[in-house]
Amino acid sequence: MTHVLMPMLAQWLLLILVPAASLHFGPPVVRPAKTTYVVHMDRSAMPGSFSSHLDWYSSKIESVVSSSNLREIHDDDDDDEERIIYSYQTALHGVAARLTGDEARMLEQEDGVLAVFPEKKYQLHTTRSPMFLGLDREDSSDVWSQNNLDHDVVVGVLDTGVWPESESFNDTGMAPVPAHWKGACETGRAFEKRHCNRKIVGARIFYRGYESATGKINEQTEYKSPRDQDGHGSHTAATVAGSLVRGANLLGYAYGTARGMAPGARVAAYKVCWTGGCFSSDILAAIDRAVADGVNILSISLGGGVSPYYRDSLAIAAFGAMEMGVLVSCSAGNGGPDPVSLTNVSPWITTVGASTMDRDFPATVKLGTGISVAGASLYKGRRNLSVNKRYPLVYLGTNSSSPNPSSLCLEGTLNPHTVAGKIVICDRGISPRVQKGQVVKDAGGIGMILQNTAANGEELVADCHLLPAVAIGEKEGRAIKHYALTSQNATATLTFSGTRLGVQPSPVVAAFSSRGPNFLALEILKPDMVAPGVNILAAWTGDMGPSSLSTDHRRVKFNILSGTSMSCPHVSGVAALLKAKHPDWSPAAIKSALMTTAYVHDNTRKPIRDASTATASTPYDHGAGHINPLKAIDPGLLYDIQAQDYFEFLCAQKLTPAQLKVFAKYANRTCHHSLARAGDLNYPAISVVFPEKASVTSLTVQRTVTNVGPPVSNYRAVVSPIKGVSVQVEPSTLKFTQRHQKLTFKTTFTTTARQSRPEFGGLVWKDGVHKVRSPIVITWLPPE
Repeated sequence: MTHVLMPMLAQWLLLILVPAASLHFGPPVVRPAKTTYVVHMDRSAMPGSFSSHLDWYSSKIESVVSSSNLREIHDDDDDDEERIIYSYQTALHGVAARLTGDEARMLEQEDGVLAVFPEKKYQLHTTRSPMFLGLDREDSSDVWSQNNLDHDVVVGVLDTGVWPESESFNDTGMAPVPAHWKGACETGRAFEKRHCNRKIVGARIFYRGYESATGKINEQTEYKSPRDQDGHGSHTAATVAGSLVRGANLLGYAYGTARGMAPGARVAAYKVCWTGGCFSSDILAAIDRAVADGVNILSISLGGGVSPYYRDSLAIAAFGAMEMGVLVSCSAGNGGPDPVSLTNVSPWITTVGASTMDRDFPATVKLGTGISVAGASLYKGRRNLSVNKRYPLVYLGTNSSSPNPSSLCLEGTLNPHTVAGKIVICDRGISPRVQKGQVVKDAGGIGMILQNTAANGEELVADCHLLPAVAIGEKEGRAIKHYALTSQNATATLTFSGTRLGVQPSPVVAAFSSRGPNFLALEILKPDMVAPGVNILAAWTGDMGPSSLSTDHRRVKFNILSGTSMSCPHVSGVAALLKAKHPDWSPAAIKSALMTTAYVHDNTRKPIRDASTATASTPYDHGAGHINPLKAIDPGLLYDIQAQDYFEFLCAQKLTPAQLKVFAKYANRTCHHSLARAGDLNYPAISVVFPEKASVTSLTVQRTVTNVGPPVSNYRAVVSPIKGVSVQVEPSTLKFTQRHQKLTFKTTFTTTARQSRPEFGGLVWKDGVHKVRSPIVITWLPPE
């Protein structure tokens, strides 16, 4: 009793009124913390005594909850003891529930429970691209005509929501919403039913997992509705299916017509990401709902590291979506150029890396020595520097290759007395690029040179800075830093040159794009392909400046962003076009068409380069190559894969029966052991792994192709030389007599000299019109 001044009578009354259970004498009881767990259930194991699966799931949760006050799910959940926050019924089966660690362990022992995984946090993988991809060419109009009914294709975008007022989501001239669509337009703060239309056909929010982990959303500072205040979701949705907008630009940069890859397709926005991140229970609920709503394509520009297949809830849900005919396109991640940095590596997911286009935004650093260094920038403002004047230049690091807090221009590290009135050199890393400029500006600096580190190489990513700023490559940066450190009167100025087209070479694999190999299964080459992901113009929120900094009060209708987050929706949109043209194609067939028609040479006819090394990239960087939509529409041959084939792949991965059950829940699948090894999955890429035993010198993989070209077609195999192996294809010719006919071939690789590193090549089937290319990777594991 804390009210020590309360009269004695009042104290007695209080004791009478307070329930006995709440009176604690002695040390306070510490309740075990509850966190969110995703519970996968065996749908087929439900006893007949239950009227619904949710009732059964609830009883399982109730059986392990000591305070058994489990209540039914309701939308406006203010009760801390509410345990079930989602029920999954379509792409996966089970619930997301708030449990203590002990309760989760007890639940795993219950009959019918397949797996219990803790909540996982995911991060977002943060104009001219249609032309660069050939989608604006006059001769492509027949191929992609509206007669293809791409308006019947719905792409679900899992992201930060949508800004419905953007011109990219204008539905003028669009046909009525497809009859198969079952989605909804959820309302909330600043988002009403009228904000959905024939372009935005659905908008939903998923926040229970986020709130369970971080507390209630502050609805004064964040929209608890499908409205996008971050900008990322509007940008990706518009890249997928944005309507044509003439005169689109960012502060005058990249001026032209903006359009999505599939401007006739529909968008359904599933808001799963909030200011504090994106949580797996919400993502799974969105996938589950999206599949039930009737999406044809799912575009997911986020990731959360790599887990074994049976512990990767996103992979499990994507498997269920694939079973229902939905193609799932995911970003590969921004962990490059480090090897083994990929996310979203399951073979049934289309994994997309990032590359450049033939457009950049040149800017120049002019030094007091008379030397000019080429860079990139999207700066546009009133604080321009004079071309004819030179300003003091300062670098607060050392000649050491290791940056320090001041050289990184981290908040609070710059002394105004040192940087005021000067151009400051900042190393990339730790903090966002645009934030470094804000730190310089706050300290009185008049400009910034943003220098790449060795990891970024010579790749130039343009940013919409708040002060004059230019990004430069690592080599030139080292020279400029040396000049600033060794010259007492180092000076420079910065100039900006707008937009440049026809850049060579392009495409180039972005340095930040995550790389293989895929250590979950070396036999599955990842990423699958690359697509434009550097300096992409698309729709933006009206609630955030183009730099995404709170201090940026500029408002723009379009923004330029970079990341595999941007490349993923390019592929999602092209996949929507292919689905419209070929509605009977499976997700694997669409991916096959994209992979086998991808190109591996740039616009100078040389192998596509890696921005981090300026040397030729490999399939670990670019997968099958850069997407080529006009070729993908007519690939000639397809490497198709059915859901059972993917399940057989998992069987070959030595998963236990219990682990496999997580993937068997929809069709009660069992292993037929039709794949001798994982490498025999009918994947469009071929990755062969020679084991540690040197006595194994020959390996054979099998593939089956389906003819989707002319009924009578004759193909011959052409294999590029690969160091360390000889290659034999049997048969070396494929003679088709009818459309949709399937033929099988075997490729035998015989070691002639074991190599210490992977070697690369390609197999191409040619019929005089089509070139159906599969990348080849050969790996020799170190001898025992």
